[in-house]
Amino acid sequence: MELVVHIDGGARGNPGPAGVGVVVSTADDGTVLFRRGYFLGETTNNVAEYTGLLRGIELASTLDCTHVRFVSDSELMVKQMKGVYKVKADHLRKLRDKAQCALAALPSWEITHVKREHNQGADEMANAAMDARADVDDS
Repeated sequence: MELVVHIDGGARGNPGPAGVGVVVSTADDGTVLFRRGYFLGETTNNVAEYTGLLRGIELASTLDCTHVRFVSDSELMVKQMKGVYKVKADHLRKLRDKAQCALAALPSWEITHVKREHNQGADEMANAAMDARADVDDS
């Protein structure tokens, strides 16, 4: 099974109350398997974006998949993961390294940048978590 994992992270204030959204669906017919939001407390947008990727990897790892396409509207995080941009901040480098280690356990993966309007489900879940100030599951 091939998966598409839409991820988004945000913080209101930067730093501020933050959350991430993850929507996992099948690549063939778009069946939604998970729709979750996670409240992070106070942090930055960039930390939230990486945390969204880590949560997406965790969810994908629970499924018997052959390939995972991660989709994010964070151009910075995607280009850092692809090695196009350097990660200058130590705390972000640690998150990037953790994500790369976790991705190594997947059989095959890719990460793609899209415009915000093509990532609405994950954005909705991130906002739902920030509004609730708690994790949410809309699966």
